[in-house]
Amino acid sequence: MAKQGPRQGIRLESTAGTGHVYVTEKSKRNTPDRLEVKKYDPIARKHVTYKEAR
Repeated sequence: MAKQGPRQGIRLESTAGTGHVYVTEKSKRNTPDRLEVKKYDPIARKHVTYKEAR
């Protein structure tokens, strides 16, 4: 059974072009805009910006 509520699963894709993806959740009610987060990309071996993919 699927979860009910305002939280939605999202994918964060690396902008370094490596294809690395983080999967997480966010609240659509509190943050309706697309998410941008700096995280470590193990393929590029550095911190890069990850953007929400649709």
